[in-house]
Amino acid sequence: MQLTAPATGRTDTRPRTRDADGMAVASFILGLLGLLVLNLFLGPIAIVLAVVALWRGTTRRGRAYLGLTLGIADLVALATAMEISGTLSWSL
Repeated sequence: MQLTAPATGRTDTRPRTRDADGMAVASFILGLLGLLVLNLFLGPIAIVLAVVALWRGTTRRGRAYLGLTLGIADLVALATAMEISGTLSWSL
């Protein structure tokens, strides 16, 4: 005895989109935070989250692109500060 109707091949993409939206927001926040602290770790994480969110079809594309841009800016800021100070880390 079956209490529910059988699946008709319809796929529900809402959970996947919601996860991608969360990744886009997380990418933006981590990229922004990475400009201040731990940019060596937070920058690449922001980049990966943004790329995955865009690949999964997020509805928050602007936030994912901002996260991607900020993640790259984190690494550029780290490289610039390392070049100026001549060390493997930076302190201003």
